[in-house]
Amino acid sequence: MRRALIVVDVQNDFCEGGSLAVPGGADVAAAITELIGQASVAYRHVVATRDHHIDPGDHFSDHPDFVDSWPPHCVAGTEGVGFHPNFAPAVASGAVDAVFDKGARSAAYSGFEGVDENGLSPAVWLRERQVREVDVVGIATDHCVRATALDAVRAGFRTHVLLDLTAGLQVTGKPLLQVTGKPLLQVTGKPLLQVTGKPVLQVTGKPVLQVTGESVLQPFARPPSPAQPHWPTWPCAKERLLLPAVR
Repeated sequence: MRRALIVVDVQNDFCEGGSLAVPGGADVAAAITELIGQASVAYRHVVATRDHHIDPGDHFSDHPDFVDSWPPHCVAGTEGVGFHPNFAPAVASGAVDAVFDKGARSAAYSGFEGVDENGLSPAVWLRERQVREVDVVGIATDHCVRATALDAVRAGFRTHVLLDLTAGLQVTGKPLLQVTGKPLLQVTGKPLLQVTGKPVLQVTGKPVLQVTGESVLQPFARPPSPAQPHWPTWPCAKERLLLPAVR
């Protein structure tokens, strides 16, 4: 089965020192580059996604709620939009086969909303190369990585999220994986997110998504404050999300 690696949004603004820094982002960037160098045989293709905002509307706010609105980040033409120095060498070396820009005029959390320089989406690009399975890594676990992984499943790819190669934010009141309508998730192990002591993911039905391992996200009582401008580090499980493709 042909497999590809999808690297999600490993950019300056999402790593330490950036406008929307995720703790551990720089280390994840370095680890992903190491993976690409060591596992070139394992992946037929490596692709990357990139936030590339021009005017994303309500996605940016001077008073962000850190749920649906955020401080300006990854603005086209700024240093923040660039790939982090720990990952940029992999792109410059040609080890990354394609880059998909997303979010010019929208939030665009999922990498599958992006397009490459020829206007192709990741789904089309991967299908043209007969890829059937993808591993997803990058930043941030609970936003763009999550959205990209779920869209990969919807597009028919057997999908793995490698949690030890992601970095995430802490949120409260919003599940890491949220499904409406027909249940699509089966969760095993500890809840991914606990709020007031109760799991937020309680689903039944035929699974197309299996989650295993220790808790990867714990609740956080409030958004960052001036005294603590960035989100605190949370322990990442050394496991991975396994997302079998929709049949």
